[in-house]
Amino acid sequence: MGELAAFIILAIVTLLPAVVVVTSRNLVRAAMSLIPSFLGVTGLFVLLQAEFVAGIQILIYAGAIAVLILFVIMLTQGGTGTALRQVNEQQLVGGLVAGALTIALLGLLLRTPWPLVAGTLPRSNVAAVGGAFLTNFILAFEISSLVLLVSLVGALVIARREQ
Repeated sequence: MGELAAFIILAIVTLLPAVVVVTSRNLVRAAMSLIPSFLGVTGLFVLLQAEFVAGIQILIYAGAIAVLILFVIMLTQGGTGTALRQVNEQQLVGGLVAGALTIALLGLLLRTPWPLVAGTLPRSNVAAVGGAFLTNFILAFEISSLVLLVSLVGALVIARREQ
């Protein structure tokens, strides 16, 4: 019963800021709303007994990625307060597609037979994740770090040109 209550609370902590991210017209508010959403996901990882992934979630996403996004916003025109009228003319189509996807996923969720038997965790979760990063997923790991570096350098170049 306690795990269910914790899951519901963490789901709310994850989803409410995510709704603010999607609906907010202020980029800084949207970026700041990512942080509690990331922390809610961290709590979900703790409930799944994936402590290492939860720690990485805090360090990388709630810390580094959120700060990087804020730097990009502040170094470009997004955080200057310049009044830019942003209109999405595809709201109706996007809403219909999102609704259809939600109905399809709910139908799939309700029709899938979910096994009730719990799996076994490896003895050393940290060693397994570290080994996977340095063997099977090294290319994806390095590409993601390169993408983050390029986005930061790009924000600096854009900010430098404006002066």
